[in-house]
Amino acid sequence: MKKFSIISILTVLVIPAFAEDTTAVANETQNAVNVANVVAEPVIKTTNPKIKFPHGLQIGLGVSPSSGLNGFIGYNNKNFDSFWWKRLGFRFDFASTTPVKSFINKGIDNFMGDEGLEINDEISIVDGSIKAKHMGAMIDFYPFGNTWFFGGWRVTGGYVFGNLNVDADLKGTVDGLPAGTVEFEFDGTKYRYLGNDVYGTATADWKYHGPYAGTGFDLGIFRGFKIFMDAGVVFTNKAAELDLNVDANNLQYTTDGGTTWHNFAGDPNYDNLVADFDARKDAELQDAQHELNKYKFYPMVKIGFMYRF
Repeated sequence: MKKFSIISILTVLVIPAFAEDTTAVANETQNAVNVANVVAEPVIKTTNPKIKFPHGLQIGLGVSPSSGLNGFIGYNNKNFDSFWWKRLGFRFDFASTTPVKSFINKGIDNFMGDEGLEINDEISIVDGSIKAKHMGAMIDFYPFGNTWFFGGWRVTGGYVFGNLNVDADLKGTVDGLPAGTVEFEFDGTKYRYLGNDVYGTATADWKYHGPYAGTGFDLGIFRGFKIFMDAGVVFTNKAAELDLNVDANNLQYTTDGGTTWHNFAGDPNYDNLVADFDARKDAELQDAQHELNKYKFYPMVKIGFMYRF
């Protein structure tokens, strides 16, 4: 009887402990299986469909008073998760006055009026034309990312190549002078023409290139359509180059302040007179060029419409 009691007591003590150990082992085994299953399951990466091409592709068309008809193609996608990628964009920018040449020339004529644009008391610009073009690569940075409204503001840097050519015809006026004569002065010597025709042409040619810095915005209208605006300057490598062509035909000069006038035509020293006239003209031109060389900033302002996919 005592033996039975001892065996019973041992059974009561050992079996629950063994059962507890068995359960723990089983649980650990099941956990290991679960972990193995989790590890074995493939990790599926999801891609934001809004960052796939052509999302972010942008095209624009507008006008620029300094370059004519302006267009660009570029990329900027604000749906990226990356802090930097959603703020960065780039554009290839190009412009030309050729497609709107007649419109520009008409605007110049209307601005000058019938009597031209007076540049001093004796000489006026009676006809003018402008030819311009540029192309460049731009990098845009949007500080506010895709924040509503503020997300459209950008700071832009880049590099631009361009050309601006301005031609103007010069014509004299007779106000305050004897009828039929036009008087002007080159480097201290007075000259005048007989008649009232076009006497010369003035040109400014600006072939430039350099880094561009500016700012702008694109403001959404609906869907992907936006209004864009840019304003900045090109830090050019050189200033515009001036040239002046003045015809010596029908030209007179004076050596006594205007009391007595002498004709170029028929003078035995005609060649020397023309050479002296050209030298004085070039001296005036160099003075004007010296002042112009201080300005090596080509302004750019553009406005138009764009579409971003």
